[in-house]
Amino acid sequence: MNKATDLTHRIPVGLDQLDPLLQHPSRLGALVLLSTADAISFSRLKELLRETDGNLGAQIRKLEEAGYLSVKKEFRDRKPVSWHSITAKGRQALKGHLRAIESLIQIVKP
Repeated sequence: MNKATDLTHRIPVGLDQLDPLLQHPSRLGALVLLSTADAISFSRLKELLRETDGNLGAQIRKLEEAGYLSVKKEFRDRKPVSWHSITAKGRQALKGHLRAIESLIQIVKP
């Protein structure tokens, strides 16, 4: 039995381990960026991810509700600034999601 036939009878390892919350490009991108810094401002995330205020706000809210990131609000030069940081739970979810993707890549490599 070859690999292709074998996969038709079972769920490939990794496919069932993908985090549904991280399957949206903006949410995945935000966590990847946040994993590389202590904190990133909303405006910088918006710029890096090329998102609108409304769309990024909605995606960030979902990550915050899941406990994947935290938000600290402050004023800088009398303007509100939201700083986002990845949490331990978010880092763990990101690593698990990326491991699942790596498993899937191994399946389809020639």
